Amino acid sequence: MAFTKRNTSGYDDALICEAQGLDALRQALEQADVREVRVPRVFRVSADALVMTRIESFPPTPTTLAMLGAGLARMHRLRQAAYGWPVGNYIGLSPQPNRETENWGEFFVRDRLGFQVGRVADGAVRGRFAEVLERQGERLADWLNRHCAHPSLLHGDLWSGNALFGQDHAWLIDPAVYCGDREADLAMTEMFGGFGQAFYQAYDRVYPRTEAYPAKRDLYNLYHYLNHYNLFGRSYRPGCERGFRRILELVG
Repeated sequence: MAFTKRNTSGYDDALICEAQGLDALRQALEQADVREVRVPRVFRVSADALVMTRIESFPPTPTTLAMLGAGLARMHRLRQAAYGWPVGNYIGLSPQPNRETENWGEFFVRDRLGFQVGRVADGAVRGRFAEVLERQGERLADWLNRHCAHPSLLHGDLWSGNALFGQDHAWLIDPAVYCGDREADLAMTEMFGGFGQAFYQAYDRVYPRTEAYPAKRDLYNLYHYLNHYNLFGRSYRPGCERGFRRILELVG
């Protein structure tokens, strides 16, 4: 059976980018020989509709959460050729500009944080945030580069709503793929409550998180707080403020 997703984003190529992201995840999971984590198969895609596998989902269990954690870790262990992505895509309802580069820190500061700061509607808030990036962006980029081992393929928008579970496997849906620090994916899993202890224990058995992860979690989730602030308004501003304070604590 098939499920049809309609394009309500306002961007003609949004579903095409989503289909490309699903294909990239599928190829990486196959390359890593991960069979417990799946992505929907795309049957047809156009500007208007994406026709793909219909998923029968069940509540997650410690076993299926552990399958997702271990499978994601194995995918993250694959070394990709460069950071970024060849073409722009979307993060939720926002554009996500991309390019390919060997400098992860600069990419994250400029193409992730800088882009979202530039979209902030409140001029005073935008100015304050932009000033932090202007003054501390180079140091932040250097810090991130020192704490990132290699480019990994990222789902890019890995909150709990974008992971579904069968009875003996997990599914990844709605990606915003690019290549970056693997711990950016893990950070997003914690933004809205986390995936449960079984997920993180299984991930760490395969590919342990680094000692810098707690600090990186706040930095990487700043991107998502900014995106949500720009999309949904002031309730997400405190998360942005925390992220910028973390930058100043680390490199200010």
